Amino acid sequence: MHRYGTHGKRGRRGATALLALTLAGGLLLTGCGGDDDASGGAKDTTVDSRRRGSAPMPPPDRPRGAQRDDGGTSTGEGEKNGDSREIAPDPDHLSTFALDVDTASYGYARRTLSEGRLPDPATVRPEEFVNSFRQDYERPDGDGFSVTVDGARTDDEDWSLVRVGLATRSAEGRGERPPAALTFVIDVSGSMAEPGRLDLAREALGTMTDRLRDDDSVALVTFSDEAETVLPMTRLGDHRGRVHDAIDGLEPAESTNLGAGVEAGYETAVEGRREGVTNRVVLVSDALANTGDTDADTILERVATERREHGITLFGVGVGSDYGDALMERLADKGDGHTAYVSTTEDAREVFCEQLPRHIELTARDAKAQVAFDPETVAEFRLVGYDNRQVADEDFRDDRVDGGEVGPGHTVTALYAVRTRPGADGHLATATVRWLDPDSRDPHEESGAVETDALGESVWDAERGLRVTATAAYFADALRSADGDRSSLPGAPGLSELSERADGLADRTEDEDLRELAEAIGEADRLA
Repeated sequence: MHRYGTHGKRGRRGATALLALTLAGGLLLTGCGGDDDASGGAKDTTVDSRRRGSAPMPPPDRPRGAQRDDGGTSTGEGEKNGDSREIAPDPDHLSTFALDVDTASYGYARRTLSEGRLPDPATVRPEEFVNSFRQDYERPDGDGFSVTVDGARTDDEDWSLVRVGLATRSAEGRGERPPAALTFVIDVSGSMAEPGRLDLAREALGTMTDRLRDDDSVALVTFSDEAETVLPMTRLGDHRGRVHDAIDGLEPAESTNLGAGVEAGYETAVEGRREGVTNRVVLVSDALANTGDTDADTILERVATERREHGITLFGVGVGSDYGDALMERLADKGDGHTAYVSTTEDAREVFCEQLPRHIELTARDAKAQVAFDPETVAEFRLVGYDNRQVADEDFRDDRVDGGEVGPGHTVTALYAVRTRPGADGHLATATVRWLDPDSRDPHEESGAVETDALGESVWDAERGLRVTATAAYFADALRSADGDRSSLPGAPGLSELSERADGLADRTEDEDLRELAEAIGEADRLA
């Protein structure tokens, strides 16, 4: 057993990486995975999806337009861009962002509302609300993405909500996953003694350990005022008892030296790294660093370095009523990973048994999306959320620029508020996703388009998946607007009306996730 203090020693790094691996391993449980195609409405048949292959399309060669204060892009008439207009019209009409499948913001908002408090608007990220609900987008046949583009009009004249849906093939369609080397990095500081923190982690980790395969490996790192390697990388096989003993021995201690935990965790992951397997770090913490290295940039640089040099990615699992949301999200972004939040046994099962398995294996690295709006039909647009994931338009096909990591069975949704020109008819937008093969690093692209006549007459009469997306986005927008600095989305109903619509949707679908959404909206309405 190795112990390390607050000055960044080697064992400290190992402990943090090990904890992360343990969490990730739980997600690999073969017995608790969910249906990759759960929830959502009828598939959109109006979309023109085309395989682009690995050859990049020529990038726009004109200067970029000015960005509006609200994050969208004001568009002028502009001239057509020749035959390539359908794929890449004037740069003024482009929107580019890195893919993101985080869900922690929605989970933390629900926890806060359940305690009778409105969440801090700064912690509300609309894309994480939207991506908390699985969609039934058509799945690709190969190891890439399908692209679905649809939308419907709002009650505001000429304004519509346009949805871009990306999906990867389910894990079941990819065959048996490779073995995993998982480092679990677990926060055992004093604040983790609160019910729903360390106790929840122990239970979930124990269950995951039972369901991992014999050829998987697990390491366990803990941290409080110092980091400790509780269990070095251990091939399960006949050693599950050792892993259970390490998990059962987790007890809350003193302060939170998150920097020591991250450093120790990644060092443990590097020391136990196995070729030809999936190497992951899973960090479980309330992310409330209060001793040692508390500077976010310092901690983030350590994560980024290990990511670049060893390809080890991070999954962050947040816990606790007081939670360092911003730090955890930044850690995951720098670590080419994702974040989720748990506060109940049900949450833990969803995250560790259904979400985590989809984060173990990668389908795409550095995935980015670019949506090209037609200047002849679109007057202006605004991407909902993805505030810290936006990418310069000219960097879309620069594969040195960081994107997002996506696993098998994922769906990613981006929603746009779009004002069409009066009487506009014809091509509306083309969405293209670009990603690198996780192994060969070869680039690939896939596109889908939508016409103005494919827009539904009303968001509230659209197919189920689009209604769910709109409801989640309107909810996030209402919570963010509480600070008085953000304008509502077009056609935004008040919280009372939104609560009624969410109740009706939950009643008709008998979907427990939608029931929880409706309850959260109702609680926000009572508190507003």
